[in-house]
Amino acid sequence: MMSEPTLFPAGGAEPDRTRTGGLDVVADPDFSTATRIHLDATSWVDYVQGWLAGDDVLMRLLMEQAVWEQRSRWMYTRTVEEPRLTAEYPVIADAPQPVLMYLADTLSAHYRRPYTRLWMNWYRDNNDGTGWHADRPANKLDEAIIPVLSLGVTRRFLIRPVPGGASRALVVHGGDLVVMGGRCQRDYQHMVPKQKQPAGPRLSLNFSGPNPVP
Repeated sequence: MMSEPTLFPAGGAEPDRTRTGGLDVVADPDFSTATRIHLDATSWVDYVQGWLAGDDVLMRLLMEQAVWEQRSRWMYTRTVEEPRLTAEYPVIADAPQPVLMYLADTLSAHYRRPYTRLWMNWYRDNNDGTGWHADRPANKLDEAIIPVLSLGVTRRFLIRPVPGGASRALVVHGGDLVVMGGRCQRDYQHMVPKQKQPAGPRLSLNFSGPNPVP
């Protein structure tokens, strides 16, 4: 089940269909609902509720048009399928959906850094999720700002220090934006846990800049 469509942000701004490829989608350029959570002196999270209006429209487009893959990885003694589907655009500007460049440009203008790459995960239901991890290659940098846009049903997003311990939870809805900044990727890990309660599909769109030079 898709999330309920949200009202257009920024005082009822109309979609710029020349930038969104004709989609009725609006991202709030002012980040007017942003709340900054300071995890410590050098790491923070911006939680921007309802940043994107029309998230259900975008979700349907990406589910239909992106090239989704079932990937696997080696864990301990065997190869296992990842509990989600994945699609990526190493160069967002080359994506066939203009709306993705619109989102990247809006994020770049606000955070004053280029967002050129996109990694997407499709959590098909409550049995899909991710374990504790940091985003690569951002976790190799002293500091990074990584926006994650949620589309679809509500899921929990957890973050905790790398050594372990108590986690902080955000309840993230379709159209919400979570931005991890500072040393968050170096000193913290995050996850989207599986859950017992049934849930419909959710997409996460993870934006990043050019790969760091080794």
